[in-house]
Amino acid sequence: MKKIVSGIDGLDDMLDKGIVQGHTLAVLGECGTGKTTLGLQFLVAGLKAGEKAILVSLEEEFRSIVENSSNFNWDLEKYANEKKLLAIKLNPEDSKGTFLKLSTELEESIKTFGASRILFDSISLFAMLFDSEDERRTNLFKLASIFKRTGATTIFTSEVNPLKPTTSRDGLIEYVVDGVVLLQFYELNNSRQYTTTLKIVKMRGSKHSKEIRPYEISTGIGMRVLKSALI
Repeated sequence: MKKIVSGIDGLDDMLDKGIVQGHTLAVLGECGTGKTTLGLQFLVAGLKAGEKAILVSLEEEFRSIVENSSNFNWDLEKYANEKKLLAIKLNPEDSKGTFLKLSTELEESIKTFGASRILFDSISLFAMLFDSEDERRTNLFKLASIFKRTGATTIFTSEVNPLKPTTSRDGLIEYVVDGVVLLQFYELNNSRQYTTTLKIVKMRGSKHSKEIRPYEISTGIGMRVLKSALI
């Protein structure tokens, strides 16, 4: 199976040289752990290599994402103007109806645009649109299947369950995707100081590190996973 680079220094090493092309990944974490940053850095790695990418946002407006990304020297507006990046903003209040329409058009749109990387931010808001667990499960599988059929490699970001911060909010996306990456805050020796850690929970069809490693997010650089295991 062909692998592609994630764009995050240190992560590809944990993933045994990268992400399997065409797979779907969920990046789980609390607010502030850098889920969107990881996803955008993944898109930018592809854009810099001449690939096309799609950003689907249910939270931030594209203008806000562009401004925040400038801190890492990522010129997303340039890629959008060059027709290499397609930004789609879905409003949570009408996304359920929009999804029913998109489900028949999205697959063809992705193929026509020629995107090889997709970021869906966030799947938590999408899942909350549906009243029952059966509805959520059905539509999560449907959405993931759409992306899988296009051959694009897709990252879904997801908030964690506050009562069980190692799982997604609804506990479903983990069973839909091929891989799961968990971002967490970790307290250092009961000192009231903390760091951020990354763990690969699963990666279907690929070897991966079982270590828990710290990572940092720096201005002008983005996310970087450190080489020494924390635990």
